[in-house]
Amino acid sequence: MMAWMNRESLLRTLDTGETWFWSRSRQEFWHKGGTSGHTQKIQSIRYDCDSDAILVTVEQVGDIACHTGERSCFHQIDGTITLPPADTLSQVFQVICDRRDNPNESSYTCKLLAGGDNKILKKIGEESAEVVMACKDDDADAIAGEVADLLYHTLVALAHHNVDIKDVYRKLQQRKR
Repeated sequence: MMAWMNRESLLRTLDTGETWFWSRSRQEFWHKGGTSGHTQKIQSIRYDCDSDAILVTVEQVGDIACHTGERSCFHQIDGTITLPPADTLSQVFQVICDRRDNPNESSYTCKLLAGGDNKILKKIGEESAEVVMACKDDDADAIAGEVADLLYHTLVALAHHNVDIKDVYRKLQQRKR
């Protein structure tokens, strides 16, 4: 997201470890997520070469950073809403959910979903074994490919059971503490 900081909001940010901004329209400080719970925990702060801009890297707690309800304020290209590139799993999950909600019989994803748990879980089992074998062979490219396959099939299982990927993100956030 992009927001305005003055000296005092920067000091509050540094002091609390969470983002604080200055609202120029309301002429007041605001703690990001103070009312919504969608806070931002500081990971790093960097200044540009002439110290007139700050890049704050954060852990976004909760699903929303933008006032529009999106995870990022930078989500539009030519007026079309798109997710940030770093959110690839969410993007793939959206495609899978679209296939679930708008079946196309030529789609591999739709065939998996139509097969239900038996087909989906069999593929997760197969892909898990392939990850193990790629790791055993210490083949970085194969590991990346097999983990991608495992993640994809796991996302299909989430969609099949109507579990939102954001619920998975929340669990991971809780476990990293």
